[in-house]
This record gives sequence, C-alpha cells and structure tokens, in this order.
Amino acid sequence: MSQLDFDTLRKKFFAGQLYAVAGASTNRDKYGNITLRWYLEKNWKAMPLNPAQSEIEGLPAYPFLQACPEVPHGISLVTPPQVSLKLTRDAIELGVKALWFQPGAEHPEAIAEAIAAGLTVIANGPCILVSGLRNNS
Repeated sequence: MSQLDFDTLRKKFFAGQLYAVAGASTNRDKYGNITLRWYLEKNWKAMPLNPAQSEIEGLPAYPFLQACPEVPHGISLVTPPQVSLKLTRDAIELGVKALWFQPGAEHPEAIAEAIAAGLTVIANGPCILVSGLRNNS
C-alpha cells in the first residue's frame, strides 16, 4: 500500500464520530487498553468490546458488537484472527463503515470479506498507535 493510499484509507476511517475497540482490556499494559485510551485521549467517542468485562477505563464494556447502543463508524480490532473474522462478519451485517486490523489481528478471509462488502479496511502493517491521526481534526 502506498502512502497516498494509506492516507486516503486513514481519512475514511476517521470520518465518523463513534468507534469501538474490539479486544479492549482492563490491563493497562495490553494493546487493547492502550488503543482504547488512545481514542479517549484524542476526545473521540469509543466503546470497548470485551465479553469478559462490564467496564473498562470507566466506560461500559459490551460483550459483542450487537450489544452496543449505537453502530460505530469504525472498529479497531485488537483480537485473535478467528475473533476478528467473527467481528468482521458482524460489522458487515450491522453496517459498520471501517475496520482497522491492528498487527496480529489480521485474518485473510475477514479482510477479503470486508473489502468485498465495501468497508474501508486498514490491515497488514500499520498500527493505529503509530499511524493514526495525531489529533481529531
């Protein structure tokens, strides 16, 4: 992916108002928690997804995408690949617009299905913590 292509995808990913972090964790050393805090530090509205937690970083945590009170524009996936596949299929069904597969969360079938469904997809390399927007503008 060229830098121009990545910049376009990144702008589309951040074109919404609401995001979910799949694989969010209560452990502040884990990337799921770090990613959630990255959104919050930039004053973006973000919902943690984790079936084992009821609250993360003071926010209600949702066990699965369909339990969220609103459909997020985008999802950062910080999940094992098989979980990413299930989440991708749920996201397509619910009308999520964009997915960012964090390193290690990629599943080739999930990526292909999301692209075929017309979602904006960032995968296979760039981490939101390094390559995300510096602010929310």
